[in-house]
Amino acid sequence: MEELQTKTEARAATKRSKEQVWDVIIVGAGPSGLATAIECRRRGLSALNIDKGCVVNSLFNYPTNMTFFTTPELLEIGDIPFSTENNRKPNRAEALEYYRKVAAHYRLDFRQYENVTRIAGQDGRFVVHTIDQHKRKNSYRSRKVVIAIGYYDLPNYLGIPGEELPKVLHYYREPHPYFDTDVVVIGGKNSAAIAALELYRHGARVTLVHRGPSMHPHVKYWIKPDIDNRIKAGEIKAYFRSEVRGITSDEVIIATPDGGVELKNDFVFALTGYHPDYDFLRSLGMELTSDQCRPVCDPTSLECNVPGVYAAGVIVAGAKTNEIFIENGRFHGVQIAKHIAEKLDGGAKEEDFSEST
Repeated sequence: MEELQTKTEARAATKRSKEQVWDVIIVGAGPSGLATAIECRRRGLSALNIDKGCVVNSLFNYPTNMTFFTTPELLEIGDIPFSTENNRKPNRAEALEYYRKVAAHYRLDFRQYENVTRIAGQDGRFVVHTIDQHKRKNSYRSRKVVIAIGYYDLPNYLGIPGEELPKVLHYYREPHPYFDTDVVVIGGKNSAAIAALELYRHGARVTLVHRGPSMHPHVKYWIKPDIDNRIKAGEIKAYFRSEVRGITSDEVIIATPDGGVELKNDFVFALTGYHPDYDFLRSLGMELTSDQCRPVCDPTSLECNVPGVYAAGVIVAGAKTNEIFIENGRFHGVQIAKHIAEKLDGGAKEEDFSEST
């Protein structure tokens, strides 16, 4: 009986949230999205985060044993200290715990596992349409919209035969399932280096394929000597200036400077980077620059060419995803919330939503 009452109360709360007109709906619940919600709340604005995954979903999908390059204080949001043992660099588990605690501390409103499919309406009366994990359609109303979707959910596909095979993975989590198997890692940056080293040290036979002449110079300074030495010693086989041309159930076909090579293979990690959802951004009417697909927006407020729509986090950098990280994207919320508060201060609070469908 008590469980039934709890479920009934939860459904009632969800219904009220759909009928409510939020000041701000933030599409995305990563660090930048959460920071934006906090800053909005501080200015007396109602804010709702909607994410197609869990809170800080991109961080959840990071490798299980990953350690951040940065120090804890550069990952902080909402003026909540991020403490780690001996003030060392935080790992994935610590970061997930930190952001959960921040969200709970500020009692942020968010909807997890709801994918935003469409945003209708206009400045002052937007309607955000979603579909949840049970295929149920929902809609939420707001005066302003912030897009903080990140980029980690969309891999850069190779466009080669066999890429659709189940053994081809675009995310690396942990090494154990690949013990005593033949694994090809495609890529030459941090994610490829980390995966190759972990897989090798946990009993996989690893071959690395990269189109560049060597591992990328921006590989983290404590990782690059390790991967270079493993390659030099022949413990990790590497093909540079090479490309994968096809994948079969049992092999990977690569083109090298010395000709074609067929590698015996069980699994492939195509760690070739990720990109923002440009199609979704364009569906909102957002203008993107022709060269780097950056949203055209005011540098002070981050309001885009579509009035009432703002960009936050890594999508501000477009294709240059290495320009914005948690360390600097977390401050976008201050700019956005300040501008929205100024716009809504003294303005109408009960806009007509009858045409916003």
